[in-house]
Amino acid sequence: MQATIALAGNPNSGKTTLFNALTGARQHVGNYPGVTVETKEGVCSHRGGELRIVDLPGTYSLTAYSMEEIVTRDFLTGRKPDVVIDVVDASNLERNLFLAVQLMEMGAPLVLCLNMVDAARNRGIEVDAGALSTLLGVEVVPTVARTGKGREALLDAAVRKAQDGTGSEPLVISYGNDLDEAIASMQDRIRSRAFLAGAGPARWIALKYLEEDAEILGKGDAADPELSASLREVVRKVSLHIARTLDTEPEALISDQRYGYIHALLREGIVRRQHDENRMYVSDRIDRFLTHRLLGPLVMLVVVMGLYRFMFTYSERPVEWVEGIFAWLGRLASAHLPEGMLRSLVVSGVIDGVGGVLSFVPLILLMFFGIAFLEDSGYLARVAFMLDRVFRIFGLHGNSVMAFIVAGGIAGGCAVPGVMAARTLRSPRERLATILTVPFMNCGAKLPVFAVLIAAFFAEARETVMFAITLISWAGALLAAKLLRSTVIRGPATPFVMELPPYRVPTLRGLLIHTWERTWQYIKKAGTVILAIAIVLWAMMTFPALSDSHSERFERERAVILASASTERAGELEAVARAEAEAGLRHSVAGRIGGALERVTRWAGFDWRTNIALLGGFGAKEVVVSTLGTAYSLGEVDPERSGGLAETLATNPGWNRAVAWSLIIFTIFYAPCSVTVVCIVREAGSWKWGAFSVLFNTAVAFALAVIVYQAGMALGAG
Repeated sequence: MQATIALAGNPNSGKTTLFNALTGARQHVGNYPGVTVETKEGVCSHRGGELRIVDLPGTYSLTAYSMEEIVTRDFLTGRKPDVVIDVVDASNLERNLFLAVQLMEMGAPLVLCLNMVDAARNRGIEVDAGALSTLLGVEVVPTVARTGKGREALLDAAVRKAQDGTGSEPLVISYGNDLDEAIASMQDRIRSRAFLAGAGPARWIALKYLEEDAEILGKGDAADPELSASLREVVRKVSLHIARTLDTEPEALISDQRYGYIHALLREGIVRRQHDENRMYVSDRIDRFLTHRLLGPLVMLVVVMGLYRFMFTYSERPVEWVEGIFAWLGRLASAHLPEGMLRSLVVSGVIDGVGGVLSFVPLILLMFFGIAFLEDSGYLARVAFMLDRVFRIFGLHGNSVMAFIVAGGIAGGCAVPGVMAARTLRSPRERLATILTVPFMNCGAKLPVFAVLIAAFFAEARETVMFAITLISWAGALLAAKLLRSTVIRGPATPFVMELPPYRVPTLRGLLIHTWERTWQYIKKAGTVILAIAIVLWAMMTFPALSDSHSERFERERAVILASASTERAGELEAVARAEAEAGLRHSVAGRIGGALERVTRWAGFDWRTNIALLGGFGAKEVVVSTLGTAYSLGEVDPERSGGLAETLATNPGWNRAVAWSLIIFTIFYAPCSVTVVCIVREAGSWKWGAFSVLFNTAVAFALAVIVYQAGMALGAG
């Protein structure tokens, strides 16, 4: 077979020694066209065929800082060798693998030459080549270039890779939410125009723009000035954001994450040292405690519990203040607007609907602050590392952990970026299983529902109940994943490597910016999507109005009461008003739908009003709270006497702890919101998976809700 093999590697990795061992005297030295950098080419005979070997300049990276790096990269992207053999020093893997990671991100057809294993052994270092090969997904061949040991095995691996002809799937490393979003945005634009198609994969080009690689930027400006300018603008915005929040720049962050990936790789038992080393990184010392097999999970549970205590303790009074503001607005509108549809729309549709969601902004804000601290400090990555062992039991991949966390694994995320985070998974089956189970996490949209029910029925054990809800969502997601991976999404598991970034002390400025950005997204959603849905639901809950005969009957009852001298006249008038409001709500479109569903949902403890709220939740989960607020406010007649939604539910005879737990369970598991469904369709590539998610999740949610309600009633929770 004839093939071109490129040798790449760090200076002093033994690359030139290997080149000489392979080619002997059949080599020549020359300059790369247009530059003064020296290159070597030679011919190697192997099993009846001739292999062309090119010794590329030694380099630590593929970022175009030096001419050597430019030459190496141009050869790889322009000449496209059949195989790239990356020569790494076995005694210094962490530094040497930095280049290997970049070659994998390029999608280069790679074979790893683990060189100088004898020197490493003399230093008490043993490298498990098989485990390294499994985790990286490339062949790793131990060699001693100066003696020729491993030569034939290395060439055999190179020939197999060349004959394969399929190339390599580019490695995808997560660089954090901010950079990942920027990369995804640029990647889509690059692909749509086949921008710099010969320079490498779209994601790799996006990374070069983020690293401000001068050569790639120049080529991009010449090839498509308009697109290049738009990519530069994305880089400018994310660079400014990272500078403000993390006091660093994209290039440094990318480098840190690559080394974090390598560091995590080496922690998987790849390297064994026979002699203790005195030096140890600070992050390593912390990790010996925080990621310990026994202590690590306990610390994690304490951290989550502490986060919930912080959230509930310091949000209680601000939530009451905000609720008071909206109650005052409701009284103000009732006093100044004429009785009729306009007052009903403003008070019941807008103020009670949207206000019910915005009342929980203080709670959401504190939750986002806590999550931002854990994320910016680097601890969330350790959580993912520890949970990998658990995830593999249920047929998921370690990288699924971050998708779960982003989606609300620690309550307060969002399912949409959680679904998108599954892109980092190589296996299509594990990616699909992750996409379908991510919506089970407790996103920020579900928090108001939980907060209302906890305040109404479990105020004495708020943190414990919220912690239990978190455990239930994780357990449900993992069991659903196991079911899916055992039935409709069968397939083998793939190895996991989790990048562990170094610990950082988060800056107050960065925490505040991250917290405000996420909270503002929540507020904007309440002012747009939720407002629109609240108005639509108000209309469905108002029209058609009661017939004239029904209205006349209530008027006659009022007249009779007013004509009497009863001392309980006010109470009787209020009872008539409530009866009229309830009759009107039942007569409406939403009331009829909710009533029809009640024949089934009563097994889970849901009445017709709850059914209306849950239907609204298909649009956005926050709407469950706003719709309940609207439904119950339509029955109120005295704003001075009406408390918050939690108080209303707590005093309503149709509600109890069994109903509350049933609704909590249903909210955790039922169909994703409409935006998440669209995202699932886009990421999974088919509408059938979006439909499956809606039907499967809702069926699971209802079955569990029925079990919980019936068990609760049997145990006396009613």
